[in-house]
Amino acid sequence: MNDHSPRRYKGSLLERAAEQHAFGVPPVARTQPQPAPQLPRETYPDLPPLPPVQVAPPVQPVQVAASEPAYEEPAPAIRRGFAAEGAAVPAAPTGRRKVAIDPALLSQGGMLVPGGPITALAEEFRQVKRQLLLTARAVAGADAQRARMVLVCSAQPNEGKTFCAINLAVSMSAEKDVEILLVDADLAKPDVLDRLGVAEGPGLLDVLSGAVASVEDCIIDTDIPQLSLLPAGTKTHGDTELLASDRARRVIDGLTAANPRRIVIFDSPPALAASPAAVLALHAGQVMLVVRADRTTESDLREATAMLDGCEHIQLVLNSVSFQPGGRRFGSYYEEAGK
Repeated sequence: MNDHSPRRYKGSLLERAAEQHAFGVPPVARTQPQPAPQLPRETYPDLPPLPPVQVAPPVQPVQVAASEPAYEEPAPAIRRGFAAEGAAVPAAPTGRRKVAIDPALLSQGGMLVPGGPITALAEEFRQVKRQLLLTARAVAGADAQRARMVLVCSAQPNEGKTFCAINLAVSMSAEKDVEILLVDADLAKPDVLDRLGVAEGPGLLDVLSGAVASVEDCIIDTDIPQLSLLPAGTKTHGDTELLASDRARRVIDGLTAANPRRIVIFDSPPALAASPAAVLALHAGQVMLVVRADRTTESDLREATAMLDGCEHIQLVLNSVSFQPGGRRFGSYYEEAGK
């Protein structure tokens, strides 16, 4: 896609309209309509007398609120990638919030940085996302909308599911034909926005409870191209019941129906620690189950798989594997190519 610089106009749209139509001219400066001349009676003796001409009142000037600046296109640097440090990110025309993700914060968290060098982690998530995208195409034959929903889960806490969900979303956002919506669906202990340095706001639970009418209004756009976020929302003790409601089905299905290019990634609570994971699995087309090499037991893995059986397609991702000398190591090929 070519990057065109935004056009520069003199003044806002309202100011140019006011200048063109003379809205800002005081009424006293306007030319008053002149009454039509009376026809001489002696020339046309059979005509009835003309009715008096009604003169319209002068047009009042339009008041333009100074507190409502016109929306301007984001600068090319913002559209391409990360905003410059300290630069404000303009709000989208829809009124949705837009935020800048600090690349240094991603790097400190050991996560992928868009536009950064290709590392072993980047290559590994390339492999992971490719398999998920292939499975999504296979599932699309039965249910196209559900195929574009991926649930990232783990058996127990602290096994790396949120880390993997964020990296998967960042990696997938680099694809040319999709847009990624990362949903913080760990409703009891949401952590996605905090790791990205984004302030919380209304989210999924607020929509499911009816406090917010449209889920699209809760979505947060980011300066990472093709990546947006949906917060968890206001905490409630009835999160599982809300997720199991008919309204939840309509809302979650609407996330993919609203945008045919959108892939929705849910960061779920651990399957063996919180009940919403099993309910979310009913909505997803596939589950990416994170298995931590030094922590997840075989019994936990089997039990978690059984809990998530509402989804037919469950794939395992082995996390926190120790590096072995002489073994396969993604990323080193690109380092050697630059030498």
